[in-house]
Amino acid sequence: MIRRPAFLALPAILAVAGASTLLAQRDANASPPVTVAAGDNVQAAASAAVVEAGGPVQAPVAPAAQPGTRSRVIKDVLPSSVRINLAVSGKVIRAASGVILGFGKSTDGQRVGYVMTNTHVVETDQPDQTRIDVLVDRKGRTSTFRAKVLAVGEVPDMDLALLEVPDLEGRAVQLASDGEIDLGDDVLAVGAPFGRGISISSGIVSQLEWDDAGAARAFKTDAPIGYGASGGGIFRVPDGKLLAVIEGYRTAKVSFPMAERNYSFDVPMPGETFAAPAAKVRSFLMEKGVAHLVAAQFPGEAPEKLQPATQTAAR
Repeated sequence: MIRRPAFLALPAILAVAGASTLLAQRDANASPPVTVAAGDNVQAAASAAVVEAGGPVQAPVAPAAQPGTRSRVIKDVLPSSVRINLAVSGKVIRAASGVILGFGKSTDGQRVGYVMTNTHVVETDQPDQTRIDVLVDRKGRTSTFRAKVLAVGEVPDMDLALLEVPDLEGRAVQLASDGEIDLGDDVLAVGAPFGRGISISSGIVSQLEWDDAGAARAFKTDAPIGYGASGGGIFRVPDGKLLAVIEGYRTAKVSFPMAERNYSFDVPMPGETFAAPAAKVRSFLMEKGVAHLVAAQFPGEAPEKLQPATQTAAR
């Protein structure tokens, strides 16, 4: 699923919508208000229950975070985060993101890196004229590496793709295990929106769906992203482990009248960033015959523990 770019922040648009509606109520001759239509399956929040006031309650004091923890995690995960350009007939038609999962050797003995991204990032109807480049940014210096598609999943059940990149520079991520993901975890979302430099946003794990074996099969965070962040990583604070790979976000259609015409466009909805959790990434790697990347992530684990937990984790 390819996402369309957003030009305005949704909170500001909602404020405009509210103000326009108020003016419309005061003046019957006022211009029609800006309207915001939420995406499918979005439900309004239920009314809060009224609680009678009691005696004074001592608010719990949260433990102080270690100074510089977030900054340290950012520095740790940046070498694992890359940009991806897809060009057809020499023209770049798509910009996205990716994370370095590991390194190894190709069949001819050449050192290669393995980059995870999305199927919808690398799909094209002109494969013979397509070129995929992985871009590594390091303080004003950008290195470009030619990549080839090693494995792809089927959208929408498995929107993941693995690239093989000869001579890639960078550092491999550390993949989180199933037991290391929980609601409320602090996270960083790292991607390259609009094909520009790496961008970082923060949030929490806001929703998880589990299968019967205890593996996460769906993941959502309130960390905001933009067009081009697909394939980027969601990392946990404070250890920097990869919790999920960004798949996309839900949008809201914003419409407004101008010069006797109506205009509309889509913007990302805050808190609606969806991603493939680590369990799905691990299942994908096992199914595509690159289990050595999983084994390198979890040294010492018994082979049976490295198998996909269940079929639902892969969906």
